[in-house]
Order: sequence, then structure tokens, then C-alpha cells
Amino acid sequence: MKILVTGAKGFVGKNLCAQLNNIKDGKARNYGVNVDAVYEYDLDSTSEELNAWCKKADFVFNLAGVNRPQNQEEFMQGNFGFASTLLDALKKHKNTCPVMLSSSQQASLTGRFGNSEYGRSKKAGEDLFLDYQKETGARVLVYRFPNLFGKWCRPNYNSAVATFCNAIANDLPYTVNDSSVELELLYIDDLVDEMIACLKEEEHHCEFEGLDVLPKSEGSYCYVPTTHQATLGEIVDLLNKFAEQPKTLIIPEIGEGTFAKKLYSTYLSYLPKEKVAFPLKMNVDERGSFTELIHTLNCGQISINISKPGITKGQHWHNTKWEFFIVVAGHGLIQERKLGTDEVIEFEVSGDNIQCIHMLPGYTHNIVNLSETENLVTVMYCNEIFNPDKPDTYFEKV
Repeated sequence: MKILVTGAKGFVGKNLCAQLNNIKDGKARNYGVNVDAVYEYDLDSTSEELNAWCKKADFVFNLAGVNRPQNQEEFMQGNFGFASTLLDALKKHKNTCPVMLSSSQQASLTGRFGNSEYGRSKKAGEDLFLDYQKETGARVLVYRFPNLFGKWCRPNYNSAVATFCNAIANDLPYTVNDSSVELELLYIDDLVDEMIACLKEEEHHCEFEGLDVLPKSEGSYCYVPTTHQATLGEIVDLLNKFAEQPKTLIIPEIGEGTFAKKLYSTYLSYLPKEKVAFPLKMNVDERGSFTELIHTLNCGQISINISKPGITKGQHWHNTKWEFFIVVAGHGLIQERKLGTDEVIEFEVSGDNIQCIHMLPGYTHNIVNLSETENLVTVMYCNEIFNPDKPDTYFEKV
């Protein structure tokens, strides 16, 4: 399948082309679609290239458009004018391949969008594509996007999320005029997945077109089923929590498929070079070091322990606290003894045979570096963050 993407260097186009090229190059094999070529049209492309690609394309994603022109008239010229040029080129070659149009909620011309020149230009583009469908019989898919967010989105342009991410990541000033304003938000990866579904005729159709109720497969208007609702205040609060992670080590709760997970990934894409790496506090003594890596709100912490040759660490027990010890480098011995007994259970451990050992509540335990030359490196998980006021840790030799 040969695919033409107009507006290929824009936010949506860049993300879509990247994934289409992953499919073409055999790097993304989960979509069940074949891509032979991706034609990337943008402002620096020529009319000759557009003409040639319109002749060869098996599917067209029309993402080209104007968002922030210097003059209001440029909305109609950019959003309607180019759409007309594109469709004329397809008609010239009698190419009735499917065409997807990226429109906007502002095209509804209702509510706060009722007097929007941008919305009128988008609505005119929609009408042009729908007339083209009636004239040629080509499959036309019109999407009215809500607020988009994700990596590579341009800040201080047309995305509040991008603007806040960039400001908070780079310690820049920002203003929230009304924290209670709620946005409908669509994540770029969810949008790209839906667009690739269009190639397999698995897009999601709206049930309504104007006042008519339509079978789901017949409406020209389509939608992405996965969107999120969040207020500006909620977005900024989450971003500020993300920004504190290098100081607190706390990974926020970012459940699978949640807005928070998608927003965190978006926020990270705006970090400047000097924030990509951050220092950790190493507790160092003659025995080696102990460094806390990650804290979680409800699931404890992860640390790294380094023991020098011949050193024994631990020699303590816990009432409720439990741990995993995972040796990733070196050669050692883990010993555990249930309080009130003489029986010691032992586990010889090595970075050459990585395994996970429970440190059991009520068992005093230690870890011994058996090497005379190499450090013993152990990843340690504990089910709770260390609380110096209630350490639940009591010295006793194994």
C-alpha cells in the first residue's frame, strides 16, 4: 500500500509518518497492514511531487492546514484552498482511493466556536470532501479532532498541554486563566492507531450525521473512541508532580491507559538536556554503598546495594516489612534464620544466574560478598518506603 500524507511535518503528520515508516521497514508488526511507500508532502514539497503522489497513492491522509495565520483570510486559503488542489489532482488521475480529512471540533460552528473563521474554513473543507465523495464514489473519512497532545507538539501554538509541559519542564513562567476549564483530550498514539485502522477499513464511524441516524459503517464522520476529560487545573497539578520526581523519587500512579500515563510520557519529551539526568543520593561507607532509586505511592521502593569484597551486610529482621534481593553482578550468599530457631536457609547467588530471593518477615537475614576481588551488586525491592521514625528494622546476626 502506497500512502500519501499531507502536512507530514506537522505534529500529527510527523507522528503518523514515523509509525507508517516503522510498518514499512518491518519494525512495527502488530498492525496487520502492509506499507510499501510513504509519500510525505509538506510546504517544502513541489506541485510536481504532489501530482505524482496523487497518481500512485492507495490512501491519502490530508493533515495539511493553517492554524495560526497572520491574516484571517489565510484560514480559508490554507484549509479550503489546498484541499481543493489535492482533490483536483486525484480527480485528474481518476484516483478514487480513500481519503481521510483532519478537521476540528470548531467546524461544528456551535457554542464558543460559532463565530470562528478557522471553524468556517474547516467546515468548508469538510463540505468539499463530502461533495467529492458524492461525485466520485471515493471513500471519505472526516475526523473532527478535539485537543491533541503528545510528543513533538509545538508549545505556545495551539495546544495548552504542550505549552504547560514545555513551561514546567523548562522552568518557564505560565498562566492558567481558569483552572476549572475542562478539555476533551486525544493522545497522539491513540490517534495514530485509529488512522492506521483506517487503512484496514476498521475506523470508528459516528452514528449521527446532521439530524440523521446512520448505520455505523455508512457515516462519513469518524471519531477516535479513546479520549480523556481533564481540567486545566488537573493538568497543571499533574505536571508539577511529575516535575518533582527527581527530588522525591516518587513515580506517580500512572495506570495503563490512563490520562496520567500519557501525560507523563508527553511531559518527559519536553525535558531539556540538563534535566534528562539527575543525581541520586549515595550512602557510602567502608562496606560499599546503598542508593534509593525509585519510590512509589503505594508499592514501596527500589534501591541498589553495592558490597565490597568479603563484606557482610544486613544482619537484621523486620516485623511487617519484606524485600526482594536480586543479585545482578558478583558472587554472594544470602542467609535467613527464623527468630527463635537455629535453622539457617541459604541461597548462593550470582549475576550469572539472576534470581529473586524473598526476605521474609520475622527472619533475620544478611547478604555476603563471597568474592575477594569483585563488588557484589544487588537490586533491592522493599514493600514500603523507609520511614526513619518507624524503621521496622532490628539488628540480630543470622
